[in-house]
Amino acid sequence: MFESMIAALKQHNRKIVFTEGTDPRILEAASRLHKEGILSPILIGDPKEIENAAKQSGWSIDGIEIIDPLHYNEIEEMIAKMVELRKGKMDEAACRTALSKSNYFGTMLVKMKKADCLLGGATYSTADTVRPALQLIKTKPENKIVSSCFILSRQTEGKTELYAMADCAINLDPTEDELVEIACETARTARTFSIDPNVALLSYSTLGSGKGETVDKVNHAASKLKALHLDFPVDGELQFDAAFSQTVAKTKAPDSPVAGKANVFVFPDINAGNIGYKIAQRLGGFEAFGPILQGLQAPINDLSRGCNADEVYKMSIITAALI
Repeated sequence: MFESMIAALKQHNRKIVFTEGTDPRILEAASRLHKEGILSPILIGDPKEIENAAKQSGWSIDGIEIIDPLHYNEIEEMIAKMVELRKGKMDEAACRTALSKSNYFGTMLVKMKKADCLLGGATYSTADTVRPALQLIKTKPENKIVSSCFILSRQTEGKTELYAMADCAINLDPTEDELVEIACETARTARTFSIDPNVALLSYSTLGSGKGETVDKVNHAASKLKALHLDFPVDGELQFDAAFSQTVAKTKAPDSPVAGKANVFVFPDINAGNIGYKIAQRLGGFEAFGPILQGLQAPINDLSRGCNADEVYKMSIITAALI
């Protein structure tokens, strides 16, 4: 899955910001990415602390850029830009304080095009990654929300199975219009991984077999998606077995263009999404990559605090590939 992404990234000199420059997992991933010529990492933090951490963990960071927010030559320009972006919400003093923190400082590096993308969250919460992104990078003009998806990957008989699942980490109970946006963004993300999207909006009901407000929400979202005349098939509401199994699809939804061959699964709420992808990961033996944030004007992604260095390495490649 990663070979084509790596080959493409090596043709560019994309810069990725790591907001936790002293973390051993970040240092290992950054060292590998730099040595292999895939990306140009930028480590945020005190240079001496980062160099000491690298020495203790045994990873070379020679040639990797380190930026200290407390001693940045262009900090006044950055503060002025942030005041403009947060007009009426944060004054100069508040912006100066915020930019002393690596998450805000790193996000502004991306906003000011000093870097192409950012990966953070190895030691802090998803909210601390998403909040600066929403405030400074902001959503694309056509988007109203930030959503997330996970890419599920598994090797089966020498072949790679790939699926996209959303939203599993950001939106608690999306409206039908938000489900429309989540579905469209997840289809775009899926294509980054060479997944030709067949999008199923999931429910406990298949095309009217069940009743309830949640069923109506999913059904209405599917209808709105179909009215957009998208360049990928979409259907709903579908139970997971009908969406996934060709055998079940023949019985439950024989006329559906998606049933039995779905590879992008949109859940009705975060409970279903978070539980669903973790069941696939743990019981199905899938590797889960994400959460991949969607809808922002530049790629900003979040790490799990329980991640390892290999996951940081792979999420860095994914983040840069989304540009």
